[in-house]
Amino acid sequence: MSTQILDALTVLEKEKGIARDVIIEAIEAALVSAYKRNFNQAQNVRVDLNLENGSMRVFARKEVVDEVFDSRLEISIEEAASINPSYEVGDVVEIEVTPKDFGRIAAQTAKQVVTQRVREAERGIIYSEFVDREEDIMTGIVQRQDSRFIYVALGKIEALLPVSEQMPNETYKPHDRIKVFITKVEKTTKGPQIFVSRTHPGLLKRLFEIEVPEIFDGTVEIKSVAREAGDRSKISVYAENEEVDPVGACVGTKGARVQAIVNELKGEKIDIVQWSEDPVTFVANSLSPAKVLDVQVNEAEKSTRVVVPDYQLSLAIGKRGQNARLAAKLTSWKIDIKSETDARELGLYPRSEGALLPEVDEPELDDDLNIHFDEEE
Repeated sequence: MSTQILDALTVLEKEKGIARDVIIEAIEAALVSAYKRNFNQAQNVRVDLNLENGSMRVFARKEVVDEVFDSRLEISIEEAASINPSYEVGDVVEIEVTPKDFGRIAAQTAKQVVTQRVREAERGIIYSEFVDREEDIMTGIVQRQDSRFIYVALGKIEALLPVSEQMPNETYKPHDRIKVFITKVEKTTKGPQIFVSRTHPGLLKRLFEIEVPEIFDGTVEIKSVAREAGDRSKISVYAENEEVDPVGACVGTKGARVQAIVNELKGEKIDIVQWSEDPVTFVANSLSPAKVLDVQVNEAEKSTRVVVPDYQLSLAIGKRGQNARLAAKLTSWKIDIKSETDARELGLYPRSEGALLPEVDEPELDDDLNIHFDEEE
């Protein structure tokens, strides 16, 4: 074997992070197989590589016996003694059997092994890098697309963005830069396979962590996310410190923080509400921007009946029931919305034993920001 291959192993060790010993061991095993295959020899050979001068030798290993039945595997005690008088029956003698033309086969085999090991090592490195980034966000570049996937370059590998994970209000063109959420990393025979999403609620959560320092440092906590990608989302936030306004922190000065996320999601409306461990308060908040008069809770069935002013009913329900549906996802409570008139007729409101929910003054926001929604007509 030439010293050029050994020099190549040194480069691979530095650039690819593949230990030289691992490749040497693989080459030795491959050379043994090549020797057996090309020279029809028994399964008792060993290949020795000299790392200093790049030489390669093949040794046949034979057991010392009194009577030889297979000369490829055994050697007589007399013949072994002629090599070294100290040999005894049961010892193993190594005899060099390096063929004259084995260098060409060795070089070709070594090249194949090195190529294969480099490919395997690169796949292993990529898998190790991305398996720790599941449920994380990355910026990728759109490469191409077919009927099933959009292929997004994430450094050394292309991730798969399935049709079901693409936002309906987006079109993707080659060289577009997009942020994606890594949903799954699989190890396959063809190497690591990474699946990403633009519709996953985790994408919205990670975007808020990037844009809102208070979320990143733990001052404000995202409690739940409900999302209908490309159209509308709700997110509940909480701050243990009562002096911190979690909703205001997420909105930012003049809505700058939430607007950056809206822009990234191509105009998807985002409703930010304050989380509360009290289901009455939390459910009322979750139906924002609709005003709520009363929330009646059934703990056993984890359901609520919400009473809203007549003129707020369509706003509370939302277009095609979207606002109520997202509120139910956000709170994990079933929500039944009644208008004030219907509730009075059914004797559900007002409740004699309970007072109305206190009205909360909400911060005024610019009309052009997509964190509140226009009332559906």
